[in-house]
Amino acid sequence: MGTVAAFSARVSQNPAAAYSASFLAVIIALLARFALSSVLGDSLPYVTLFPAVAFSSWLCGVGPSALVVVLGLLAARFWFAAPPHSLNIPDLPSAVGLLVFAAGSVLIMAIGEFVRRNTVALQQAQGQLEEKVQERTAELNSANHNLSELSSRLLRLQDEERRRIARELHDSVGQTLAALSMNLASVGSEIERLTKTAGLVADSAALVSDMSTDIRTISYLLHPPLLDEAGLSSALTWYIKGFSERSKIDVHLDMPENFDRLPRDLETAIFRIVQECLTNIHRHSQSAVAKIRIAQRDGHVRVEVEDDGKGIPAQKRLEIVSSATGTPGVGIRGMRERLRQLGGTLELRSDGEGKGTLITARLPLQPPAPPIESQAAKSATTSA
Repeated sequence: MGTVAAFSARVSQNPAAAYSASFLAVIIALLARFALSSVLGDSLPYVTLFPAVAFSSWLCGVGPSALVVVLGLLAARFWFAAPPHSLNIPDLPSAVGLLVFAAGSVLIMAIGEFVRRNTVALQQAQGQLEEKVQERTAELNSANHNLSELSSRLLRLQDEERRRIARELHDSVGQTLAALSMNLASVGSEIERLTKTAGLVADSAALVSDMSTDIRTISYLLHPPLLDEAGLSSALTWYIKGFSERSKIDVHLDMPENFDRLPRDLETAIFRIVQECLTNIHRHSQSAVAKIRIAQRDGHVRVEVEDDGKGIPAQKRLEIVSSATGTPGVGIRGMRERLRQLGGTLELRSDGEGKGTLITARLPLQPPAPPIESQAAKSATTSA
């Protein structure tokens, strides 16, 4: 229907094409009548002209339709109506047939013009609707792009805030607690003869020591200084050791000894992905072991975290990997967003319950440059 409407619009806007198509329709109708002459004789001389009139009125317009009617009347009267080969005034039956054809043609022309105008109006409305859809699509793409930029900025700000808090906890609160611990130790040595007081002081010193350990742990979990100072390998080794002691999960790290330093954003992303994967293993997989493999190849870093736990049910896995209908958890969404900002990908594989889970992240060593629009927007924001 859309193709016919488009053809009608093109033909009706080109008078030469419209009249040529109508003339061709008359020729075809007359040839068809010639082919039926052996069957019809001189009866129904106008029968094959009705389709030509309908065709012209629907696709070509009123003028070409009138041409079809006039040419059809003359040709049918000359060749097919009695007496043949004459344009004289016909007898009564022929005149009645001529009037019936003329009246039917007028009716067909009126209906065809009505349908054609409605088709043109519908096509115009459809074009306007498509323009609005394109505008809304462009607005939606712009909103999605802005949302992606906002998400990227939030992740970067989150990492910077973690670094700042970790530095403050380690440099300020940690030093104060160390001084307090020494003071309490000094007081305890002075009042050893008071057993009860010494016991309270010892308990307080133990509490301060535990608090200092907790703050140091929180500081390292927020952002381990080793990640900036010694690199990814040292930071992961320290974190995995502490995680294994706390969770009783045997974690194996397979990482080359000569693993070079990476850009800060890349090292942070890999550390957070490993951290999130190990947390999920501890919370959900019920696995006693975990394997981490990190390697560089062909300009990319490949990170694999695998366990032999209970796995992920098929329905849950479908919800996680589906970007159209799935609603992955905050951890999976955060990992995907980190990787997307760095041009990387995340794959999750679980062959069924009891067969463990494998998460694979792949990141380019050279993250893609931000779009020009993003840089301009960032510069405008900084200036503001």
